[in-house]
Amino acid sequence: MVDSIEWTGAGCLLAALEAAGVTTVFAIPDCGPVLPVSEASAGSSRIRQVRFLHEQGAGHAAEGYALATGRVGVCMASGAGVTSLITPLTDAAMDSVPVVAITIHQDADDQAGNRVLHGIDVCAMTMPVTKHNFLVTETSDIAPTIAQAFHIASTGRPGPVVVDIASSALIRRASYRWPDSPGVPGYETTEPPTADHIRAAAELIHAAHRPVLYVGGGVIRSGAARALRELVDRTQLPVVTTLMARGALPDSHPRNLGMPGMHGTVPAVVALQLSDLVIALGARFDDRVTGDRDSFAPDARVIHVDIDPAEIGKNRAVDVPIVGDCRRVLEELAGHFDQTQPAPDLSAWHRRLDSLRERYPLGFEQPPDGPLSPQYVLQRLGELVGGPDTVFTSGVGQHQMWASQFIAFEHPSTWLNSGGLGTMGFGVPAAMGAKLGRPEATVWCIDGDGCFQMTGRELATCALEGIAIKVALINNGGLGMVRQLQTLYYDERINNVDLTSRHPLERVPDFVRFADALGCVGLSCDTPEEVDVVIAKAMAINDAPVVIDFRVDAQALVWPSIAAGASNEDIQYARGLAPAFAAED
Repeated sequence: MVDSIEWTGAGCLLAALEAAGVTTVFAIPDCGPVLPVSEASAGSSRIRQVRFLHEQGAGHAAEGYALATGRVGVCMASGAGVTSLITPLTDAAMDSVPVVAITIHQDADDQAGNRVLHGIDVCAMTMPVTKHNFLVTETSDIAPTIAQAFHIASTGRPGPVVVDIASSALIRRASYRWPDSPGVPGYETTEPPTADHIRAAAELIHAAHRPVLYVGGGVIRSGAARALRELVDRTQLPVVTTLMARGALPDSHPRNLGMPGMHGTVPAVVALQLSDLVIALGARFDDRVTGDRDSFAPDARVIHVDIDPAEIGKNRAVDVPIVGDCRRVLEELAGHFDQTQPAPDLSAWHRRLDSLRERYPLGFEQPPDGPLSPQYVLQRLGELVGGPDTVFTSGVGQHQMWASQFIAFEHPSTWLNSGGLGTMGFGVPAAMGAKLGRPEATVWCIDGDGCFQMTGRELATCALEGIAIKVALINNGGLGMVRQLQTLYYDERINNVDLTSRHPLERVPDFVRFADALGCVGLSCDTPEEVDVVIAKAMAINDAPVVIDFRVDAQALVWPSIAAGASNEDIQYARGLAPAFAAED
């Protein structure tokens, strides 16, 4: 440990965060318990405390920072504000995002056990939605606990960790010590996979006639994109990339079939259904990919690679289980396919899948005189601003699906969204965190008018803090995905989805004026002819946040589509139109 220095608890906390490599903390300066920390951080030249308007925004910003950089995101709250962190903490847990949340609870020594202001049981509240949490009551324990929290959050399967500190511990003084190692009792990281399991997986791949690599978000979390491409180039295995894995393999790669699942491409969905071997990498076999699990990939054997042993066999029986880091497993697996041991001949399988791509490409219609197509907006956005230094975040709903379909992702960690929890309001604060983590990158938030109204107020924070994100608002005047479900499965009984005025000349809210009022630049777009022009205007503004209100067709639906709980064999690529699945079989 470093030489002992006596500081207040707040000073110990700040020094510990600096020792952990933290440069940005997303927080709200509470009127009570957090003030000692705010005062200490005011004198720091190494840590920037970004003041948010709501704790949910701070939590999602920590997620966006972590997803964009691969480092641990840090947020802070106290008292009632901790309850607002529950949503982003749950989101981080479900999507395996490394976040450390520092919470402060009021525990005046002479009132211990009483219901004092801000006196809530943070650990009991957050335990079900975190990877781990700590309760710190002694000043001397602050630094060692911070070291342990960062180690747990960032190793194994990443996830959120809460460090709840008693307010009295921040005021008292103690010796500051940063440990030489985190030393977490009972916590073990995953052992490397055995050679026998790798060999068994390679043998199954060699024997398969219709194999598919089912790539999940774990590949990106483990930094395995390069290793994935090496394996694919050596074996020519077809690949599907889930919503959380977009960019793990470039969309331009000839073996990439796109996204599987409820709104996935026809080739990706059919390939899994017809496969005789599924190689799942950092994926969970969640229902949005499998549909009815009893009918999912009925003839396939399964190799499942995951760093979390609890995921393997949870939703699908497995033939070769491999517990380990995806990058290491992929590197070792690729070693089995070299010049001395050639890859399997999959030419017939490729011809079959290429035929599917030719017959069932993603598409949309932009009527010559009709309303603006949301798919066209997102396609042009990807073509005009997409690149290695562009990061896209999104809210949840139709706009999220269209973005994942019509923007080409060539690099990992450039598509940040909420997958497991499906959190509306994720997009704007996540973009803020991503921009602060990667200031050189252009960061676009693709949001819907419903999601945007949940956390859009944080644009005021953007203006005040100089966080120049750009927002493409896909404004269809309502809760689009709810409207889609009512249209398709409730006999078009549309109710409780409109989010705008019924008066044709009035929009509520007026998003351009809303953006202007928050210190941003507000732009609008109503026609296809304006799309390129308004995107260029937004790209030319680099010293302020920008919001473009794209007023799109309210009747547009996301296709392809599979009803919740239905078999993937029931996929439709347009309303009432299904691929000739029996013929594919």
